[in-house]
Parts: sequence; structure tokens; C-alpha cells
Amino acid sequence: MIIQEIQEKLMSAAKPVARLYYKSGDVKTIFIGFKQGMVLDQHKTHLPARLMVINGHVTYVQTGESTPLSQYEYKDIPVNIMHEVHADEDSLCMLTQG
Repeated sequence: MIIQEIQEKLMSAAKPVARLYYKSGDVKTIFIGFKQGMVLDQHKTHLPARLMVINGHVTYVQTGESTPLSQYEYKDIPVNIMHEVHADEDSLCMLTQG
């Protein structure tokens, strides 16, 4: 149901659509949907995190270094480091924090 909601919201969205999937203590899982060309603007995480591409293709950018990610590939995101995500095509990602 969460993924269907994301897909519906993306039809009219100008920015990526994120929805909380699971939370327990300091651990949470979030799904993030992108349309091609969308950017998840620069931000920091205060907890260790991992971004996994469920489908599509994104580019993870951290301190000027770009990492392309395709289906089932992932990137560990360090704490307190500025980063952003660019959608190279329509994509769905899973972010796990904690």
C-alpha cells in the first residue's frame, strides 16, 4: 500500500515522495519514489543509513563524488556528511536508518 501511495503522489509531485514504512526505536525504513530528473536536495543524516535501489537508477552524490546505483545496489551513508540523490530514471529506493 505504501508503494502504491508513493506512485500515485508522484504523478503530480515536483519533488521526491517519501513515506515511512517501519519504525522501531532508532531504526526506521523509508521508501522514496522519484520521477526521472528529480533531486533529493543536499542534507545530512544523524544516524547511520543505507540507501538501496529497489527499481530504477539513481546517482548518489557526496562531497563531489558521484556513485551510480541500479536495481538492488546500495550505498552506506555516513553520519553528518552532506549528500544528495539524483534520479536518472523513474526509481524507487529504500532507506534504512539506525
